[in-house]
Amino acid sequence: MKALVILGSPRKGGNTECLAGQVVAGMQDGGADVELVRLSDYKISPCIACGGCEKTGCCVIQDDMQKLYPMIDGADRVVLVSPIYFYGVTAQLKAFVDRCQAMWSRRYLLRQRQQGKLPRIGYLVSVAATKGEKIFDGATLTAQYALDAMDFQYGGALLVKGVDRKGAVLQMAGEMERARQFGRKIAEA
Repeated sequence: MKALVILGSPRKGGNTECLAGQVVAGMQDGGADVELVRLSDYKISPCIACGGCEKTGCCVIQDDMQKLYPMIDGADRVVLVSPIYFYGVTAQLKAFVDRCQAMWSRRYLLRQRQQGKLPRIGYLVSVAATKGEKIFDGATLTAQYALDAMDFQYGGALLVKGVDRKGAVLQMAGEMERARQFGRKIAEA
């Protein structure tokens, strides 16, 4: 199974990345071939709503997103990873999601579906500094609709609240183990 982890955090070594590392380890324990993409290493322009993708299913903007489309198409599992910024995903992940409009056009306007040997399932991993009751609602909806556009079923989320200081999640043994188990579950799904 081929898994693609899309890391939307701009901060290297932060809580979100640490938690995602355990998810990746769990997927690898379960036999998955995992590729991790750090969006902050890519130049992704925002969607300009030009409608070009409505005719071809391909985005007309020539930037690093063109490298990511084939990676998404070749994956059996996708994990979107982002810390919470003002009740939503980071700008890096949001730009990526918006550029998946081309994939939405391909799926819904052109009726071209992605086929694989396995069901295509996507997930969300997110960390928030605060403990608000609805802290993950915006990110979860964004992930669900983005994964649908990419032609993945939504398989669930690993959400951790109350983690602020850089590296604090490393002191949360229970959450780190839960992340590894979540990764195993992804590999076995």
